[in-house]
Amino acid sequence: MKLYGYILSIVGTRILAAAAILLGILQVLELLDATPEILVRGLGLGGVAYHALLRLPRMLEQAAPLAVLAGGLFAFGQLAREQAVTAMRASGVSVYRLLGVSLMAAAGVMVIDLMALEVVAPRADLALANWWRATAAEADRAERGLRAFRSGDELVVARASDERGDRLDEVRIYRRDGEGQVNERIAAPSATYGAEGWRLEQPSLIRFTEEEAMASSAEALIWPTRLRPADVRALLFSDQAPSGATARRALGGVGSERPESYYAVRVHRTLAEPIAVLVMLLLAAPVALANFRTTQGAVLSAAALAAGLTFLVFDGLLTALGEGGALSPFLAAWTAPAVFSAMAATVLLRMEG
Repeated sequence: MKLYGYILSIVGTRILAAAAILLGILQVLELLDATPEILVRGLGLGGVAYHALLRLPRMLEQAAPLAVLAGGLFAFGQLAREQAVTAMRASGVSVYRLLGVSLMAAAGVMVIDLMALEVVAPRADLALANWWRATAAEADRAERGLRAFRSGDELVVARASDERGDRLDEVRIYRRDGEGQVNERIAAPSATYGAEGWRLEQPSLIRFTEEEAMASSAEALIWPTRLRPADVRALLFSDQAPSGATARRALGGVGSERPESYYAVRVHRTLAEPIAVLVMLLLAAPVALANFRTTQGAVLSAAALAAGLTFLVFDGLLTALGEGGALSPFLAAWTAPAVFSAMAATVLLRMEG
């Protein structure tokens, strides 16, 4: 047990150190661009710190795979140079057991990454967008424009006026028949969300038939839709990638403004992105078996680093193809993790054998 604790501490501390360095670099690059505007607004160092805090979840999402790759390379390289791996194998501890213990540290990073991606980041993005708009000068505070999206079979054009997402202005709802032709248009100055759902204020309705267009109006009308304020916030207030839960609701017809392929890929990426952390550790694992008395150690370290960066590029390319509908969502999300995991396992098996 002491041996496993030692391995876990070596791998864990190296991953944490790499994560701290990468997050620091990303924060510096972000703040170089944002700090002048924050200071101009009179928000001071507190505003700089608040901005950095709200951007941290997205940066953690970016840094986690590289942190595990770099931390794994440092940890496995140290164990190989100290001949610790040789001693473990001589005492009956296989490299697979070493990798299994190391995966516990990577799994912890994976869980943190998943929580940041699905829970913390969407809330932080919304808070940052609202804070940034609220602290802008009145003259620079641009009015939100009209946005178009789908809700079920309906096409909706509206402007979000409330950061809580429970009020829409200048609402236009276009209903279609089974052939996709518009057969009704509802226009209302505003819509508010309450216990009964969305209430359209003073709506005017036009129903189209083959012969004529029939107009009518009402004081109020309940809009039967599954759209919720949380969906409005995700659609109209955030420019970041949606969470898995939001993507699943979009696929269910609640509300979407992008193709179905985009949301289908995002559902798969909910797990595929955190699993990239484990793939990075597998890519670094062969370094533990390297001989650092020759050039093998340096060559394997460079190859693992190149493989990790190639994985990120390949994964991003396939994801973009899937989101555009050129590749199936499953293949777009899982091909890169499967291929690079198989490559790393093959190298490890050959070196161990």
